[in-house]
Amino acid sequence: MSEVRADYDGAWKEGVEQYFEPFLTFFFPQIYSEIDWTRGYEFLDQELQQLIRESEVGKQFVDKLIKVWLNNGKETWLLIHLEIQSQVDAGFARRMFSYHYRIFDRYNQEVVSLAILGDSQASWRPQEYSYGRWGCRLSLQFPIVKLLDYEPRWLELEASDNPFAVLVMAHLRTQATTKDLTGRLRWKLSLVKRMYELGYSRDKILQLFDLIDRLMALPPNLDLNFKTELQRFEDEQKMRYVSSIERLGKTEGIQESIAKVLKTRFQNVPPELVEQINQIYDNERLNHLLEKAITTGSISDFQQQLSQENTDT
Repeated sequence: MSEVRADYDGAWKEGVEQYFEPFLTFFFPQIYSEIDWTRGYEFLDQELQQLIRESEVGKQFVDKLIKVWLNNGKETWLLIHLEIQSQVDAGFARRMFSYHYRIFDRYNQEVVSLAILGDSQASWRPQEYSYGRWGCRLSLQFPIVKLLDYEPRWLELEASDNPFAVLVMAHLRTQATTKDLTGRLRWKLSLVKRMYELGYSRDKILQLFDLIDRLMALPPNLDLNFKTELQRFEDEQKMRYVSSIERLGKTEGIQESIAKVLKTRFQNVPPELVEQINQIYDNERLNHLLEKAITTGSISDFQQQLSQENTDT
């Protein structure tokens, strides 16, 4: 059974946006306790994008920059760096240093850099970047969270009502089932059913389901099994909370629209190209490809665009 692409970055980025306070409570409780939450917080996406556009570091990984106020009244910026990858990156610590310094230098604000490591190599734990010569030394140390460390704490995750406990479980089981998508189907159903059984509110179930669905991507045949089983379970519970069928139906509708546009414009569309499109579950990316299907000059140009996006992601 072929591998499908899990949307790790999208799920985590959206999770931080929706549940910023629970994020800090779960992963960095000391930081959480020192923030004055009565003053609110602000996502500085515009400032971050400006910094990224001007950077010459190369491929970008920084995800979120948030302004908070401490209990002592001081303004502080949190740089939350989400590194989701499957292999060791020798340049990670240097990149952390580079962005930390660039934000400080540009905006003259104290910056706290945090890293979430979602890779699958337990020994890789970069926490410092430094260099020095002839008595001159500069160093950045930064806290990290290694998601693999939660594997032996599974019972603790199950007992927690923090949304990031669910996200960590989904992340770990997505990694563990890369080559066992039938197993992923079982885990995905288990995690979704668990939210019902714990009595989560309708809004919380809907929000968390969207994050789980981004992570635990399934091929079309298993996806249909998932939707069928979930609908049966919802009917048994006399609840129709999760918008799974609507959401996934929308995804399938965009996939079909792309194929239809290509067939209308170019008649002969390779079956393998349609299969590639059907393996994409990110609606934002699908909408982008739909625009390309409408404007592209040829099937080969569209295939080249799709191959380039697959390489970049």
